[in-house]
Amino acid sequence: MGAASWSNWAGTATARPATTSTPRDVSDVVAAVDRARAGRSTVRMVGTGHSFTDVAVTDGELLRPDGLVGVVDVDRAAMTVTVLAGTPLKVLNVELERLGLSLHNMGDIAEQTVAGAVSTGTHGSGGTWAGLGAQVVGLELVTGTGEVVVATRAENADVLDLARVSLGALGILTRVTLAVEPLFLLEAVEQPMTWDEAIGSLDELVAENHHVDLHWFPHTDRLLTKRNNRLDADLDEARPLGRARGWVDDELLANTVFGGVVALGNRAPALVPALNRVASRVLSPRTFSDVPHRVLTSPRRVRFREMEYAVPRAAGPAVLAEVRRTVAAADWRIGFPVEIRAARADDVPLSTAYGRDSLYLAFHVPAAVDHTAYFGGVEPVLRAHDGRPHWGKLHTRTAADLVPAYPRFDDFLALRERLDPDRVLANAYTRRVLGD
Repeated sequence: MGAASWSNWAGTATARPATTSTPRDVSDVVAAVDRARAGRSTVRMVGTGHSFTDVAVTDGELLRPDGLVGVVDVDRAAMTVTVLAGTPLKVLNVELERLGLSLHNMGDIAEQTVAGAVSTGTHGSGGTWAGLGAQVVGLELVTGTGEVVVATRAENADVLDLARVSLGALGILTRVTLAVEPLFLLEAVEQPMTWDEAIGSLDELVAENHHVDLHWFPHTDRLLTKRNNRLDADLDEARPLGRARGWVDDELLANTVFGGVVALGNRAPALVPALNRVASRVLSPRTFSDVPHRVLTSPRRVRFREMEYAVPRAAGPAVLAEVRRTVAAADWRIGFPVEIRAARADDVPLSTAYGRDSLYLAFHVPAAVDHTAYFGGVEPVLRAHDGRPHWGKLHTRTAADLVPAYPRFDDFLALRERLDPDRVLANAYTRRVLGD
């Protein structure tokens, strides 16, 4: 056990804890909570640092997740898999594939730990359940009083209900049980469209496809559209991208070349609109099919900062049009595409899609660029349309204006009071967004 600083992937959050440890089992986590209580301090578990906020930061004891990795139970009758909370999603996805299983849906990267992704509301697009939290059917956590709580639909159901997205404020997750299904194929159809083609047919795109992901290039009227649909086909009928095409598209173009373009735009911002126009027009259509995690997730090696909001699905086109006008009227030079995804309503109380079909809008800048003008200029548009910020991405919201955005916020706060009355699990971020 020792002290070492910790920073997230984007460099937007840094922790300088008093001490750091790597728990190997739930008893180690209990011991860490007991130490924090005895010392009137705090304790937090970090993930892989892919949240852009300071949600994982602590100046008390920082727990690293590396010792809590692996699948511990597979129940094929119930179609569930129980996994240790520090397991990276990319490890889980590969293990599920080996078992002939898959998550129902997932986000667009797989670097996060299961606990980190669940706690901050990681989501995908479309599907039966868009958010990862909606796929959680059981969990084990250590509360702020050092109690080990197992929560399922039959036992401590109130904890399961509210802890599926919890920001780590209800307890430190040690195990998570996820609903899964037999491994299946997705067919991906990717093609460029104009703004009018894509946004003008947004309702049809969402209604006619299982997953829709759009990328708008600011300062242009061009989007890349991605439509992913389940195939009624055997796994051996997959038509994955060839190794050469996959490397060219996903490594060379999406990471290496894109990274060079971003660096050029950083040095010469006036070139960004022209670079976006070129980038949006050199994209070529492609169609392939593969198991879900190789279609829905992709590597992100160009570092960035991100803000993402979920707005009511029906308001989506109006919000997009207003965002486009806002960008056009400003002097910003935005080299990253704006990502647009639709998601179904869920029943997870602190999920950004709770109780309503949603459209997610994600805004990015390079990691070395100040985001405040761009994000600060767009955020009021999103707030004006009842937008809810992604818990793991940059935003300026506080508990005072988040409480009205979530019908069951008070239920969450009441459970927090019961499970962590002394705020052993609190930090500056939870105090800002949940209150103290």
